[in-house]
Amino acid sequence: MGSRPGWNEYFSCIARQVATRSTCLRRQVGCVIVLEKRIVATGYNGAPSGMLHCEDTGCLRDQRNVPPGERHELCRGLHAEQNALIQAAMHGTAVRGGALYSTHHPCILCSKMLINAGIARIYYLNGYPDRMARRFLEEAGVESILLEAEAEGL
Repeated sequence: MGSRPGWNEYFSCIARQVATRSTCLRRQVGCVIVLEKRIVATGYNGAPSGMLHCEDTGCLRDQRNVPPGERHELCRGLHAEQNALIQAAMHGTAVRGGALYSTHHPCILCSKMLINAGIARIYYLNGYPDRMARRFLEEAGVESILLEAEAEGL
């Protein structure tokens, strides 16, 4: 019998599995929102429900050579964090005081939403080139923790 994973490893592994549902051509992102060691919502990046996915239409951001972290409005997809917050809202599930486990650090748009939703901590496996997001999270008192050491075993 193998060793039992710690909570961070457990939730990070689930976030990585959620990312496999992504239909984004540039980056597959998955996340889970956890409250009191229970998953209350999951999300991955992709087009809104019922709409064509980027794998069907192509990526406008790639076609226009838009660098990561810029011109989010050109993307037809929702980010994983946005989808998780929307899922929680649709089901009337509170997330205040919870933690977000994500495959990637959130962008500025998602960071602002997570701040207003009351997310207290963000655990992530990979960085994202958005300094403003980091500054906002720090100013709002939201912990942002890179799970580097644990990511090796994931």
